[in-house]
Amino acid sequence: MTTLIPPRSTAPEGSPATPPARGGRDRKTRPGVLWTLPATVFFLLFAVVPLIAVVLLSFSSWRGLGDPKFVGLENWQELAGDSVMIQSLWLSLLFIVLGVLTQTPISILLGVWAAGEQRSRAVLSAIYFVPLLLSSAAISVLWRALLDPNFGIPGQLRWLFGDGNLFGHQASAIGVIIFVGMWQFTPFHTLIYQGAARSVPPVLYQAAEVDGAGRVRQFFSITLPQMRNSIITSVILMVVGGLTTFETVLILTNGGPGTETTITAFYMYEQAFRRFDFGVGAAVALVLVVVATTISLIMVKVSGYDKMRSTMEGL
Repeated sequence: MTTLIPPRSTAPEGSPATPPARGGRDRKTRPGVLWTLPATVFFLLFAVVPLIAVVLLSFSSWRGLGDPKFVGLENWQELAGDSVMIQSLWLSLLFIVLGVLTQTPISILLGVWAAGEQRSRAVLSAIYFVPLLLSSAAISVLWRALLDPNFGIPGQLRWLFGDGNLFGHQASAIGVIIFVGMWQFTPFHTLIYQGAARSVPPVLYQAAEVDGAGRVRQFFSITLPQMRNSIITSVILMVVGGLTTFETVLILTNGGPGTETTITAFYMYEQAFRRFDFGVGAAVALVLVVVATTISLIMVKVSGYDKMRSTMEGL
């Protein structure tokens, strides 16, 4: 009987007996920590350090000249008893809710449509995305002129707009701000949903057609569930954007009538750059950071976004 003896490995001592799988990466070739150094330094200089400075300034009194004076919790006590500050937080939350309710459905529908192959789709999409190329200040100036109560559209159509002064009443002023924000930022969220709709595997729609599902059923049973990650991301961006809206309110209503459209970001500007109370302004800024972070974390936790590990939409 012949005994078969396996051949000895010719690999040098201390090396693995079998070569790594084809396509696998050797750990020694992975980028080291130094590759993250530029981004880390940039983040520290322009995010962490300013945030620490704002925290310290919120416990100080500073008018812009001289050295800040430590005052403890005086700034925070002033904010806690300021009715305008409390109102600004509620208005900011209202702006967020209205922005999400108006922009999300339109963005989803336009994004799904733009992901198709309709005639003239590319031309219409390019025209529709023009507001995305303009700055918030330019757009606000444009709509301020168009909606001017004396020379704008409302002034010429008083049978429809009443006295024509849309900026003189809280409800209509809020409506104008929401409309202008929707007109400007809906194209951005449409791009997000367009990419998400194009990433849906076509085989899902083909299987649905075989089962007899129509376009409406496919939209609600396939498209929307597959775009779950993108919807959560888009809504979070809307929340953060709604809390930091400033120039639109400044140019359109200047926080008026009275303080009826004074949201938290605008209130921070008033405290810091109109009343030159940078300590209170820093405290308002910290409130904005805490509120935005809290809302975002709650949304991520409730939606289960943090538990998703798949790189494919909705899986």
